[in-house]
Amino acid sequence: MDSPAERIIGLYQRHADHWDRERGRDLLEKPWLDRFLALLQPGASILDLGCGSAEPIARYFIEKGCHVTGVDSSPALIDLCKSRFPDQNWIVNDMRTLSLSRSLDGILAWDSFFHLCPEDQRPMFDIFRAHAAPHDALMFTSGTVHGEAIGTFQGEPLYHGSLDTAEYRSLLHQNGFAVVAHVVEAPASGGRTVWLAQLT
Repeated sequence: MDSPAERIIGLYQRHADHWDRERGRDLLEKPWLDRFLALLQPGASILDLGCGSAEPIARYFIEKGCHVTGVDSSPALIDLCKSRFPDQNWIVNDMRTLSLSRSLDGILAWDSFFHLCPEDQRPMFDIFRAHAAPHDALMFTSGTVHGEAIGTFQGEPLYHGSLDTAEYRSLLHQNGFAVVAHVVEAPASGGRTVWLAQLT
């Protein structure tokens, strides 16, 4: 039987409409999105990994004049993105195998990267680097200690994985990213642990 980590793609595909309805449109993330955008030039290109249904985060970037390439493993969620913002670039793809053969100004993996198991998170930093333009901004949410946690969504197991803080710092450094800001389970970020880095 598949592990909870391997069921994540199917979970979001089966419950795409429910997830979209339940996803709040209030931007609790806005202060972090603004810090991310402050590292970019106007009209920047942004790679949104695990873009979901494009609302509210991708919408915010689009309304700020950015050009979004959204990637999600769920065809149903990508269909929602295409119906809402047909002028942007939406791709069905597992982030672990992404190879766009081009670089973008900013890379975001908000509430998505942490669904990968620790073994799959490590090589993602090579993928981040391969898609990073000079002075690229990178922002993602993570756990704080190495391990796994299982929640629930629609009565099914919802997997989360994490490396520890020191390893995230090391992987960023190895791939040329300097940490701009890092908070651990901050109430102002909805209890998220957030990393904001920039390619040096």
